[in-house]
Amino acid sequence: MRREKVHVITLGCSKNLVDSENLITQLKGNAFEVIHDSDEEAQIVIVNTCGFIDLAKEESINTILEYAELKKEGQVEKLYVTGCLSQRYKDDLEQEIPEVDAYFGTLELPGLLARLNADYKHELIGERVTTTPTHYAYLKISEGCNRTCTFCAIPLMRGKHVSRPVEELVREASNLARMGVKELILIAQELTYYGLDLYKSRELPRLLHALADVEGIEWIRLHYAYPSKFPLEVFDVMAERDEICNYLDIPLQHASNAVLERMHRQITQEETRELIRVAREKVPGISLRTTLLVGYPGETEAEFAELEDFVRAMRFDRLGVFQYSHEEDTPAYGFADDVPTEVKAERAARIMEIQETISFEKNQEKIGQTFRVLFDRKEGGYFVGRTEGDSPEVDNEVLVPADTYFVRVGDFAQVRITDAAEFDLFGEVVS
Repeated sequence: MRREKVHVITLGCSKNLVDSENLITQLKGNAFEVIHDSDEEAQIVIVNTCGFIDLAKEESINTILEYAELKKEGQVEKLYVTGCLSQRYKDDLEQEIPEVDAYFGTLELPGLLARLNADYKHELIGERVTTTPTHYAYLKISEGCNRTCTFCAIPLMRGKHVSRPVEELVREASNLARMGVKELILIAQELTYYGLDLYKSRELPRLLHALADVEGIEWIRLHYAYPSKFPLEVFDVMAERDEICNYLDIPLQHASNAVLERMHRQITQEETRELIRVAREKVPGISLRTTLLVGYPGETEAEFAELEDFVRAMRFDRLGVFQYSHEEDTPAYGFADDVPTEVKAERAARIMEIQETISFEKNQEKIGQTFRVLFDRKEGGYFVGRTEGDSPEVDNEVLVPADTYFVRVGDFAQVRITDAAEFDLFGEVVS
């Protein structure tokens, strides 16, 4: 029997993308034709939503409404919604958008498949269709979070921390390598907590050694590492194993001790500075990426000035900023959202202005140096790639003129940097 075509739409973060990839894998294993984030038409639409902050929720709701309208018009037969927004607001959504045939939470993949008369195939665990370019893939090492950060709704949507066994992750990494994946990007709600639930100790270093042994994997990149009680052995593995990128995404959120305490971040600015010092001492040349949160309830101009000074002093290689979103059912929701929207925006812009100057200065220092670059795509007149210090989508890129040089997408090449802008490098292939 020929199955209907299913269109899976992914909104939100890379963790959501992995969930969609697992869903697509199961659907294809049940003989469905599946498209992802496509302009093609399909009888069945599944929207994998994000519920992290206001803007993400708005995008998710607008997408659901768009397809609900198409269903009314007869262009879509069945509409299903899954993911974080559905997990968090299922009852409200059922009332407000009844055109959706069913809503499913973040951990209800078997139920969603059953609604489509499909079986959940346990033999496909560890096998995954990827939607990223074939040479890199995200590897989710755990689900959920045990932290109690007062601004964050993730535990409400993803539950408690659950680590995946080392053996299971190595098996999945091996399968990805056989598919041509060269770079693994490790993701979790909190990377450094890995193993505490399964092994009663933090086992990220052990996992990194095991993944570095997988034949075909040349880069392993670490995302979303919580700074409190950071397992310093990670830096030893990074320095020892060439496969582990000298790169760390470590969301710090703030630098004022008063704000950090109100956020329940379990770390001080002084401890953070020491962690950064150790990272740079143990792994010379490490690229540090962080994300910050401005406009948290009660954030004064003096507290924000502390954050500005911290950013200037730490000179992060990569940095992003979120504006505080007042999320119901989080501990911070009990505080007054007293920083005006325009002040939040202005503070975010001030931080990014500082970072833009730092990034430009750091990029200028790279002119004349040669880096190993992994090429992601050809765009316009350039081959576009990344150094070891850059993650896809969010970080700097290296542009090589396609009318002068040829490289294969998905391959590495040595590139000498000839020019630099605030967030881009320009270069020539030397081998």
